[in-house]
This record gives sequence, C-alpha cells and structure tokens, in this order.
Amino acid sequence: MNQQSGMKKPDLSQMPVISDRMTFLYLEHCRISREDGAVTVKNMEGTVYIPAAAITVLLLGPGTEISHRAMELIGDTGIGVIWVGEQGVRYYAHGRALNSHTALLERQAKLVSNTRTHLDVVRKMYAMRFQDEDAKGLTLQQLRGREGSRMRRIYREQAKLHHVEWHGRDYDPEHFANGTPVNQALSAGNVCLYGLATAVITALGCAPGLGFIHVGHELSFAYDIADLYKAETTIPLAFELAEADMPDIANVTRRRMRDLFQETHILERMVKDIKYLLNDDDTAATADIALWDNQQDTVAFGISYGVDRKDSKGWGDA
Repeated sequence: MNQQSGMKKPDLSQMPVISDRMTFLYLEHCRISREDGAVTVKNMEGTVYIPAAAITVLLLGPGTEISHRAMELIGDTGIGVIWVGEQGVRYYAHGRALNSHTALLERQAKLVSNTRTHLDVVRKMYAMRFQDEDAKGLTLQQLRGREGSRMRRIYREQAKLHHVEWHGRDYDPEHFANGTPVNQALSAGNVCLYGLATAVITALGCAPGLGFIHVGHELSFAYDIADLYKAETTIPLAFELAEADMPDIANVTRRRMRDLFQETHILERMVKDIKYLLNDDDTAATADIALWDNQQDTVAFGISYGVDRKDSKGWGDA
C-alpha cells in the first residue's frame, strides 16, 4: 500500500505552549488544505499559508471546505476545530479540544463536585457583575436576588433610553414570532452568545454541561459564561434595534452580534475569564497519562503491577 509522504508527527514536548500560539482563527468561504507543515487557506483572492504549530483553534464558518489531509495535520499538531455560524454566532459541532491534557476539565469537575468550591466559583461569577458593589458575606440566595434586581434595572434603563415599551422578559421558544420585537432580539442575541461561549468552552477542553450557577442542562456552563456579557451586548443591542423598528429583527440581531464579537474581543475575554473562574494559572500542563491511585493520587503508567514484578516495564495485565 502506498503511503503519502508528509510531516512527521511532532512530540508533545516539541509543541509550543498555548500562550505562544495565535488566538482563535476564524475562516469562512474558503478551501482548507495542507502543504507539509502548513495549513493552506484558498479562496478567490489567493492562498495563505499558516504554520500549523502557530494555530490554537480553527473556527470554521459558512462556506468552508476542509480536506482529509488538512485534518490529519490538525490532529497531529493538536489544533482545535469547531464548526460555527458566521463569526461564531452559532455553535454546531467540534472535533477535538485545544488541550491534549485534561487539567482544565479535571479542575472544572473538582470545583463543581465540592459544595464549598462550587460556591466559591458562583461567588466569583457574581462578583464579576457587581464590580462596583461589595458582595462579600452575602448568601447565595442574597446574591441571586441582587442579580435579579440588577438585571431588572438594566432592562428598565435600556427601555427608557430607547423609548421601548417593556413589560418584562416574556417569550415562548416554540412560537418565536409571537414575541415582541425586543424579546425576539433578546432571544436571537442570546443564542449567538451561547454559541460563542460553547465554542470557547469546548476548545479549552472543558465540559459545557458542568455549570455552576446553571445546572442540569448540556449547556449549563455556556449559560454561566454567556450571562457575564449580556448587560453589555445582547440587552442594549436588542433595545436599540427595537427602537429602530427593524424588519426581520432576528437576522439583523445575529449580524450585529457578529460585529460586536469582533469589536469587543469577547472571545479572548471569555478565554481569560474561564481560566480565572477555574483557577487556571496558564502554566503548561503535560499530557502524560497516569493511573489513578486512592492513596498516592496517581502512579506510573506502562508498568505491569504484579506480585512478582511490581516494577516491570510493559503493557501486561496486573
């Protein structure tokens, strides 16, 4: 069988750490392939060569086609791939996480599984919203009440600013068109925000379903993260568009959210905020596999643990 020549798969120790790589790279309406160790991006205007080792995550938007050879290189070099809507306003699917290790995922699971640390993360999330207020010492119930008051105040302020009649957040997911224009815009904008949050979470190797404020849904953590940015993105935009009496307000909202993502660098902010919430110090973690041990945390992998040969190297059964 003939085998195509190509780039030798690099050792993990040879891969650049995340902080040395580019940020997320969004592509649309192009053909993605490979040439040796570079990802090639071709469209009507020409071809661009991007060193694979310099990419963290590829966000593949509408009109993208990707070759099997490109995916082979992407897999070898640990690039995350996520299929999204225009400028990331929808999350459709993802290939693999950016990280080849599970350090951030394990930290998320530990934090969410312990009542004390779970509450610590919830407090940090609320503190990010109450930056001008002292929320220390408040119970979870008090924090939740204060957040509800904050959101009602923001809605009232935006309604007054844009002269839009407001009777509260009222919508039916099954009958979208029956909602008021501002509620339609809010729903459309929030979906975009949830999509971007899910894309970032999965790219970092975290679990979208392991939430802290929200629980019990496959996108609980995405809802947690998205809620940090609604007051500056979806809410003011929705009232602005409602005041302008925009036709087809949902589609206009999606396009404007796309622009907002670029203008506010919200994707990069999400990465930093998730790492902050999960107490990640951004040090390079190794992808060395180990065996879990209830006394020593982990023990060496690749050793045959037996009565007679406790330290023998190999892949045999214990």
